[in-house]
Amino acid sequence: MMVPLQKVLEGARAGCYAIGSFNVYNSETIRGVIESGVDMNLPTIVAFGAGYIPNMRLKDAAALVRSQAADAPIDIALHLDHCKSLDIIREALDAGFTSVMYDGSALPFAENLANAAKVVSMAHAAGAGVEAELGGIAKGTHSNEEDGSEIYTSPDEAVELVRETGIDALAVSIGTVHGMYAGEPRVDVGRLKKIAAVVDIPLVLHGGSGTPEAIIRDCINNGIAKINVNTEISMHTVAKARAAIEANPKIHLSKLCLTEIEAIKEVVKKYMEFFRNR
Repeated sequence: MMVPLQKVLEGARAGCYAIGSFNVYNSETIRGVIESGVDMNLPTIVAFGAGYIPNMRLKDAAALVRSQAADAPIDIALHLDHCKSLDIIREALDAGFTSVMYDGSALPFAENLANAAKVVSMAHAAGAGVEAELGGIAKGTHSNEEDGSEIYTSPDEAVELVRETGIDALAVSIGTVHGMYAGEPRVDVGRLKKIAAVVDIPLVLHGGSGTPEAIIRDCINNGIAKINVNTEISMHTVAKARAAIEANPKIHLSKLCLTEIEAIKEVVKKYMEFFRNR
């Protein structure tokens, strides 16, 4: 069943567990993520980044998720990830997305706040949830995201953004990267604690791929309720597909697609179990 972001994240922060938000780009990734949620009997966030619109139209992604969610005995949020355009956000809401992320992190704070408030008004009227981002997250290796500067989230600005916009979740910058780390991860959990002390909505960690388990657990125990995973899904699935082709150069594309689905599920289910924080 498709539900808004708020429903999926309900109880996660207070219960010290996190819900994974897994990026999808085509039919195989959508199926892999949803089947993982069903297998694990866990609420699931299917994240379709605005940057993947060349791969699939928003209405097509929504139709695929809606079709698979109709038979699924779990809560599923269809989330528009990292979108800077209010027009595209409107298009996603019209298509049936139940969650949107407005990414105004590169803008001056006042402009980010004003636009986030507009998105909240649109999304809540459509019954959807809203995530906003404050601060900047750097780009690591193997990432398909845009280059970004690392700017840590200000707790004071976080309070104002949440209070003035009514967003449902806040993505924070504390030292993780989009993609894989080029060196030793330096995640500022102390800053996260300061933000969590003054902001009571679910907090979001971007850059879950490659972040050490101990750091992830520390973040979950200090307010993180949603964690994004993208790069590791891509890397693992590409490696599995390459191995399948090398093992059988005459493999049919239909068989290769099934190999990809199983590879996706391996990564997604690993993180789903991990994020339960048991």
